[in-house]
Amino acid sequence: MPKRQDIKIAPSILSADFADFGAEIRAIESQGADWVHVDVMDGHFVPNLTFGPPAVAAFRRHVTTVMDVHLMIAPVDPYIEAFAQAGADILTAHLEAGPHIHRTLQAIRAAGCKAGLALNPGTPAEAVAPLLDMVDLVCVMTVNPGFGGQSFLDLTDKVRTLRALIGDRPVHIEIDGGVTPDTAPLVAAAGADVLVAGSAVFKGGSVSDPDPYGTNIRAIRKAAQGAIG
Repeated sequence: MPKRQDIKIAPSILSADFADFGAEIRAIESQGADWVHVDVMDGHFVPNLTFGPPAVAAFRRHVTTVMDVHLMIAPVDPYIEAFAQAGADILTAHLEAGPHIHRTLQAIRAAGCKAGLALNPGTPAEAVAPLLDMVDLVCVMTVNPGFGGQSFLDLTDKVRTLRALIGDRPVHIEIDGGVTPDTAPLVAAAGADVLVAGSAVFKGGSVSDPDPYGTNIRAIRKAAQGAIG
């Protein structure tokens, strides 16, 4: 099991400068990002459209840490191989995106990626109980997926329930949505160990002035670690 002190910060490049993704990725990694989070949206499962496999493959050339690819798409299965070939280390699919989630998770692992399972805010933690031996990560959405910059939904009870269900399994709990230095302690204390942050990391900085990225990452990490000792 990852140490509870080992909080990972995964900046979402949805908040980066779209004209300079390579430099943005290098900047956040140099400033302390543990993972690079890539939000894939299809304009169908969620009301926005972002990146396909060619874009993810282009990002991969710049990522030296972990590329965490969050598939907010439906159907999922026909695209797993393409995103795996694009270089994803972790592929996360939504429980709500299709009727055969076991098959989806099996396909992700068969493609050579770690398997993540995401839950919309309205989906209870108990829904993942039969799947916990098939996943490496559970992503708890603390906003309704589809757009960056939304306000945090306090689902700490859900995170606590999930942590209890996971027990001693080596499964990360990732939080995606509204993570800031104010909200990070809530979810860290409840059991989360991977924090996705977009605007809270990228605000105030740029590729020509990346120091604010590091300041923001350190503030989120310090707040989260302070909640767990």
